[in-house]
Amino acid sequence: MSGIYVHIPFCKSKCTYCDFASYPKEIGKADLYFACLYKEIKSRAESLKGYVFDTVYFGGGTPSFVHEKYIIGALRQIKNFYTLSDDCEITLEVNPGTLSAEKVKAYKKIGVNRFSVGLQSADDGMLKRLNRIHNRQDFLLATDLLKGENLSVDVMIGLENQTENDVKATIDLAEQGGAKHISCYALKPEEGTPMFGKYLNGDLPSEDETADLYDFARKYLEEKGYHRYEVSNFAKDGFKSRHNLNYWNRGEYVGFGVAASSFIGERRFTNTEKIDEYTACILRGRVAEIFTENIEGDEREFEFIMLNLRKDEGFTFSEFTKRFNVDFTEKYKEKIKRVQKYIDVTSEGIKIKPEYIYVQNTIIIYFMD
Repeated sequence: MSGIYVHIPFCKSKCTYCDFASYPKEIGKADLYFACLYKEIKSRAESLKGYVFDTVYFGGGTPSFVHEKYIIGALRQIKNFYTLSDDCEITLEVNPGTLSAEKVKAYKKIGVNRFSVGLQSADDGMLKRLNRIHNRQDFLLATDLLKGENLSVDVMIGLENQTENDVKATIDLAEQGGAKHISCYALKPEEGTPMFGKYLNGDLPSEDETADLYDFARKYLEEKGYHRYEVSNFAKDGFKSRHNLNYWNRGEYVGFGVAASSFIGERRFTNTEKIDEYTACILRGRVAEIFTENIEGDEREFEFIMLNLRKDEGFTFSEFTKRFNVDFTEKYKEKIKRVQKYIDVTSEGIKIKPEYIYVQNTIIIYFMD
C-alpha cells in the first residue's frame, strides 16, 4: 500500500494551537503556489513509475478555504501522472466555516470520496478561544452539505476548562453530523504558539486530567460503535482511514507542496516550510527538499515497532520476519520481559494492552537501543 499527500498551506486564520505550515496572510500567492505544486507533481512522476497509490490526502492549512479550482487542478494532475487504485481513498480536510454547496459538488465530481471535518469542540466559547472560524451551527450546516458522504470528524481533548460533559457533547455533535470516523486528539501545546503560553501559566488540564478525559472519550466512543484502531482514531466498521493506516504500517508515501514529507525506498525527505523558497526552487527546476535521510538497519525495525504498536491490533511476528528477516521474539526477548506487564504476546504477535495504549510512548521506548 502507498499514499499521496498534498499540502495546502493557506487558511483564513491561525488557530491558537497550530504549529503546522499554514499561512493566513499568504493567500495572494495562491496562483503561483499551485502552479508550482502542479509542476512538482509532474516532475516526481518518472521516479515513481510502477507504484499504485491507494490513497490521496489533501491536508493543510485548510484545503477547503482555497477556490475549488485549485483542488480540482491538483487532483487532475495526480490522475494524469500517477496510477491510482480503482478504489482509491481520496480525502479532503474541511473547515466548517469555509464550505459551500458549489465546493462540495466540485469535490465530489473530481473524485473526492472522504471528508475530514475539523470540529474540535461543540462549545462555541471554546472554539472562539481556539481562534476557530466556525461555530456549532456552521458545523451542522457543513455536515448537512456532506450528508451521506464518508465523513471523519476531529475532536480535541485537553482544552482549557474542558469537562467530560464537554467531550460528550462534542462526540454527540460529531455523531449527529454523520461521522463514520472520529479522530480524538489530545492538545499538545507547541512552543511558539499562543496556546503554549496558557500551558506555561497552568491554564490547561494536567497530563493526568487529559488522560482521564481521553479514557472517558474512549469508553463513550466504544459505546456508540466507534472502535479504536489506533491511539487517537476510532471508526465504525469499514471506515478506518486507509491513508493513516499506511503511515502506521510503515508504508511508502510521497508528499507534494510546502512542508510535505515523503518516504520512498527507505529514504525520507521533507520540503521546505517557506512558500517563497518552495516556489523559487520549483521554478528553477530544483527539488525543494530541506531534509533527507536514509533509514538503515535497526532504525528500520524500531520505526516499524513504534508505528505498529500505536495500533490496537499491534503486529504479527510473521510480518516482522517477512520485512526484516529477523525473529522478533528472539532478538527482542529481553526487552519484551521488561514491558511484559503492559503488552499481550501470543504465538502470533504482540500488542499493547488496551488500558495502556494512551501511554504507548513510554512503553515503546524500551525497544529502542
